[in-house]
Amino acid sequence: MVYASRMKAILATIATIAILSPIAAMADTPAPLGPNKGRFGDWTAATFGSGAARICYAFTKPQSTRPELPGRGLAMLTVTERHGSHDEISITPGYTYPKKPLVSLAVGKAKIPFYLQDNVAFTDNVDEALDGFAKQDSAIATATGPNGKKIQDQFSLSGFSSAHKAIVQACP
Repeated sequence: MVYASRMKAILATIATIAILSPIAAMADTPAPLGPNKGRFGDWTAATFGSGAARICYAFTKPQSTRPELPGRGLAMLTVTERHGSHDEISITPGYTYPKKPLVSLAVGKAKIPFYLQDNVAFTDNVDEALDGFAKQDSAIATATGPNGKKIQDQFSLSGFSSAHKAIVQACP
């Protein structure tokens, strides 16, 4: 599936963003958007590819997790812009979701449901999520984790609006 391979490429790109160098402006290399290597508060904005294949994304890692998960991989809350798909919101858990997990994101008073595709959670409630991201200080993802445990990740929303503006401008 083309979509699954794109998501895998996005996740690999995001994992390497921390080691970007000035050479990153070259084609097919992740390039930070804006000042300070793409950092906007607690969010990072970057782009990958060119032309119709260009992908722009903003992401943040959890500030805290309950309970802690030893050996957990990279967990992220991400907003992606690409040709034909705008404001795609996803949660990558950093572990393998069990069968039929429940995944939601609390932003202010809103509890936004997510569905699973290839071990990444997505939402169709994009406008509600983006509105909350712009107005709130944090969001809490709750998901079924390994062995059926409830896992909660708290994500900072500091810098989201600026990071989102950068990716929307870079991938209109």
